[in-house]
Amino acid sequence: MTQIQAAVLRPDSNTLVLENIELEAPRENEVLVKIIATGICHTDMVLRDASVTKRPVVLGHEGAGIVEQVGSDVIAFKPGDRVAMSFSSCGVCPSCAKHVPGYCTQFFPLNILGRRADGSTSLAKGSEPITSHIFGQSSFATHAICSENNLVKVDDAIPLEIVGPFGCGFQTGAGAVLNSLQVPKGASVMVLGAGAVGLSAVMAAAHIAAAETVIAVDIHDSRLELARSVGATHCVHGASNEFDSEIKSICPAGVDYIIDTTAYLPLVERCVNLLVSQGTLALVAGYALNAKVSFDASMFMTSGKKIQGVMEGDSDIKEFIPRLLEYYKQGQFPVDRIIKYYDLVDINQAIEDAECGATIKAIIKMPA
Repeated sequence: MTQIQAAVLRPDSNTLVLENIELEAPRENEVLVKIIATGICHTDMVLRDASVTKRPVVLGHEGAGIVEQVGSDVIAFKPGDRVAMSFSSCGVCPSCAKHVPGYCTQFFPLNILGRRADGSTSLAKGSEPITSHIFGQSSFATHAICSENNLVKVDDAIPLEIVGPFGCGFQTGAGAVLNSLQVPKGASVMVLGAGAVGLSAVMAAAHIAAAETVIAVDIHDSRLELARSVGATHCVHGASNEFDSEIKSICPAGVDYIIDTTAYLPLVERCVNLLVSQGTLALVAGYALNAKVSFDASMFMTSGKKIQGVMEGDSDIKEFIPRLLEYYKQGQFPVDRIIKYYDLVDINQAIEDAECGATIKAIIKMPA
């Protein structure tokens, strides 16, 4: 057992409490990682508010750190390796075999339920079990247990403090542009929502895909200003009475690609009519279970428009995270502009700031 400090979510409150708890030693195929920093993602709040994940639980799924110990069957990692931590996958199902692990047949139990495949947890406080393995990591803690499948080695030149969100939020937005839609040079892209995922999509479209027109849509002027500073060519207020005409003045024939990161379905339904013929709408946000959208089927048939779901940016994490980090090193993916750091003791303030929009991407630094 390793004694660690973690932010624990207990049954009687939505406020995280810092506690000293125990973490099991890694099993044969597992890796013990000392967390350096971890991002706060909207999905953490979704899991906090949902009833599907059993409490007490340690959330967190955008971790980065240093390998401290490996199990006897681990061959790809060794103590001292610097790693990014991403989502978990089984490694053997058809989706994993096709290198799109975001669609792993075991995605839900491995990432959301907070248990290993055999139903066990790696965390406890005395005799009390604590739910672990959220997205294969539970990184709101000083240490975490992961598998080889959800770890990626990180270049020594990149500060680990910035790396965590590359494993989820950043790769989701950028991956939607580069992997899912494969946006070509000169295309037009509209991103609904200028949060961390949306701004990642803006950066990827503007600086990497070389889209000619990149439209950011949000209801906060400060976020629209930030979107313009990281690559948006146009910014449109989502509550504008002239929304449709503003978009049509920018793209008279329609927008080639629209990426929704808001989960605000009235806006999504409205924007379908702003797609060019054979344009594509990508659904990237955290939609509520059983959420419904209505579209004119005849219009879709006659215009050749498409709707595409996107999980984790259609990323093969072993290939895409290093590529995205290289874009960051080259200045093509300037995520520094949207990050604010907090200490672990201030994690509840970080969550509050992220939820109200005061901070785009909050990253928690662990104590030295």
